[in-house]
Amino acid sequence: MISRRHSLALLGAAGATMAALGPRAALARAATDKRFVFVILRGALDGLAAVPPFGDPAYRSARGALAFAEPGRNDGALDLDGRFGLHPALEKLHAMYQAREMLVVHAVATPYRARSHFDAQDLLENGTTRPRGAADGWLNRALGLLGGGRSGDQRLGLAVGQTVPLVLRGATPVGAWAPQQLPELNVDFMSRLAQLYAPDPVLGPAIREGMRAQAMNDSVLRGGEGGGRMAQGGNGPRGPRSVAAAAQAVGRLLGAAQGPRAAVIEIGGWDTHSGQGLLTGRLAPVLRMLGDGLGALKTALGPAWRETVIAVATEFGRTVAPNGTNGTDHGTAGAAFLLGGAVAGGRVIGTWPGLAPNRLLEGRDLAPTTDLTGVLKAVLIGHLGLPLDAVDRVVFPGAAAVAPLPDLLRT
Repeated sequence: MISRRHSLALLGAAGATMAALGPRAALARAATDKRFVFVILRGALDGLAAVPPFGDPAYRSARGALAFAEPGRNDGALDLDGRFGLHPALEKLHAMYQAREMLVVHAVATPYRARSHFDAQDLLENGTTRPRGAADGWLNRALGLLGGGRSGDQRLGLAVGQTVPLVLRGATPVGAWAPQQLPELNVDFMSRLAQLYAPDPVLGPAIREGMRAQAMNDSVLRGGEGGGRMAQGGNGPRGPRSVAAAAQAVGRLLGAAQGPRAAVIEIGGWDTHSGQGLLTGRLAPVLRMLGDGLGALKTALGPAWRETVIAVATEFGRTVAPNGTNGTDHGTAGAAFLLGGAVAGGRVIGTWPGLAPNRLLEGRDLAPTTDLTGVLKAVLIGHLGLPLDAVDRVVFPGAAAVAPLPDLLRT
């Protein structure tokens, strides 16, 4: 049985964890004032649909019914550089691209080469070269290098949701924020509880930190539309409005002077085995949800947008050819996005392998030519200021041969 004391300890710890950050957190001592957001697209985004290579001579024959028309025509992609485009549902990302605040990395993949969602997501988050290669996450280790674990009340990292994803788990303390779903505890009750357990060396600090963190959350989030509560109803907790509302809340928290410096947002719904479609179908509304959410995040960050990098990645891509149910199956390489005021955008980067049959991996997948690790290394080193040797040893062990991609950030 769980003792009453243990239950209260868990309550206090949960209060500290599920709130983002207390006003006494020592962020002024952080090694950087930059912001970083990692967006995980769970389920494997079809990079050829999000960023169609309409200029590839083999594109239309390879994609069949899932091929977009050229820009300017009906069902046409949004032009990026005359060779690549964006899905029409990503018009907000297109505007960022035109403002040189977003770039695309195409034909990108992690070191994983099988097609299991579970193993691929584990590797994406643990930062090693194999699934289950570490019990903690690469971003947690990176925050530790920034000094995120020097004191118990310092929370440089923020998870969005009811649980902390693997990429943020580890020895470095992090916070979390989730939409309010349960009735609030009475303030007087919490004050009395804090006074009662103040002398306790475990419960006292945990409850005090939880109350400080909640006060900071309330003061930041209640200044915006909706009183700081995530929009409910209509679309449900995972619906389009909820993603945009969550992104807005994260932006306000990161934009605050004493807010966290890094956050992780998870978005599901990318496993489009059937009914994927072009402008209609399963994929288009999820892409629009992503674009709207990232647009809301930019707005909510305010002036902090200039010091922000947002990386958007998925566990693997999808097959080049559609299957018999107007969908795509698990593949290998895909597309990743970098956006933010600190990004040297307006470009599609990476070596394009081509879609001719003899250029495909195993005759079915977009061949990977860029390691996602090199993209993430470039952000951690060039944006957050971590040293290369520490990133190679601690954050991405076993990947020292992967060089950081150059020229991703504004100088």
